[in-house]
Amino acid sequence: MPDTPDIADRRDAVCVIGAGASGLAAIKNLREAGFEVDCYERETSVGGAWNWRHDRSPVYAGTHVITSRPLTEFPDFPMPDTWPDYPDHRKVLSYLERYSAHFGLETSVWFGTEVVSVAPAGDGRWDVTTQSTGGGSSRVQRYAGVVVANGHNWSPARPEIPGDFRGQVIHSAQYKDPAQLRGRKVLVIGGGNTGCDIAVEAAQQAGTVWHSTRRGYWYAPKYLIGRPADQVNDRMLKLRLPLRLRQWLYRRAVALTTGDLTRYGLPAPDHQPYESHPIVNSQLPYYLGHGRITPVPDVTAFDGGSAVLADGRRVEPDLVITATGYRPRFEFLAPELLDTAEDGRPDLHLHAFARKHPTLAVVGLVQADFGLFPLAHWQSVAVARWLRLRVTDPQRAAAVQQKESVRPVASWSRRRVVPTARHWFEVDHTDYLRAVEGLLREMEPVS
Repeated sequence: MPDTPDIADRRDAVCVIGAGASGLAAIKNLREAGFEVDCYERETSVGGAWNWRHDRSPVYAGTHVITSRPLTEFPDFPMPDTWPDYPDHRKVLSYLERYSAHFGLETSVWFGTEVVSVAPAGDGRWDVTTQSTGGGSSRVQRYAGVVVANGHNWSPARPEIPGDFRGQVIHSAQYKDPAQLRGRKVLVIGGGNTGCDIAVEAAQQAGTVWHSTRRGYWYAPKYLIGRPADQVNDRMLKLRLPLRLRQWLYRRAVALTTGDLTRYGLPAPDHQPYESHPIVNSQLPYYLGHGRITPVPDVTAFDGGSAVLADGRRVEPDLVITATGYRPRFEFLAPELLDTAEDGRPDLHLHAFARKHPTLAVVGLVQADFGLFPLAHWQSVAVARWLRLRVTDPQRAAAVQQKESVRPVASWSRRRVVPTARHWFEVDHTDYLRAVEGLLREMEPVS
């Protein structure tokens, strides 16, 4: 496509979309690979999901990371040793702000600017249309590559529950402060980490709490043998213990700590350990045991002031919180660019590389038993090295792409998971990082 006066050609520069944790890692690693970077962020500051002042942030007052500090931090920018094992969202935001300041990343960010469209311009280049979030005219700039880092925890997945309800129904994205729960009769729908955390907060604030889950889960404590549980799991993965042995050890650990929660009315797990995203919550059994949380099955309908349950019972909350997760959304991309299926699931190599467009990548679209920041770091290192290799040695880049295209998905994606949208991007972090490390070795400079 020829240049036109309406398109500003940024030549070899790369466009990054979003200045949250993944976007900041992408800026840093692209710049270290020698690229100029323009990052567009619709908000007025960095932090993405961890900046609860942002209108799309899912963070609420009591949010903490569920992965421990050493497994959450960027590998080249450690969190302070004096911080707790599980920092809260304020500390995480301050960490991202210091990361940005330390590497001087904000000089590459256009704040208050939203990406409206990303379209192929031929020869692997992209026309990116942006517009100020305050309105005004749009502009188009052409880039050598695009890295999407807009996050996947901002577009709520809302359950379709038939009937009318007299009370208030909100998604967990709208929950911000325990004052919203005080003295109320609260029904929390959703058995993931957010649903469990909000049910625990409701147990401390609300008059009555019901917790509705569709299926049974494995509930892990935050600590095992005096250490954060994810660090114990990380050690087992590094030792390459067989999955069956790890599952047996997991069941034993749960039996000795959390115990059998079916005696409180929770359904038994319908899958093996490590076949779903880990639920990490030490307080849920405590409040179940004290009768402050009443487990109930799935909600099938609303009827006036009642929620009708799958077993025919009815409960009468005045506030319903649907902690039913989020769906990835890339409004600025045509679905076929990411090979997106009808259900909204993109098909990306390593959950990062567009299969038919080598200069288009997504960073941070992954979910693991591990912190996201280190995974986003190594993803962005791989993306930066890949884009550089395309410039310096196109023939070798083509050979690497051919080899990667036949890598079995099972070598980097979790082999068996519960078949739900929540587990689309689930990986075991050691297998995943080994696959990324293999790709990086393929792209190492030839001496």
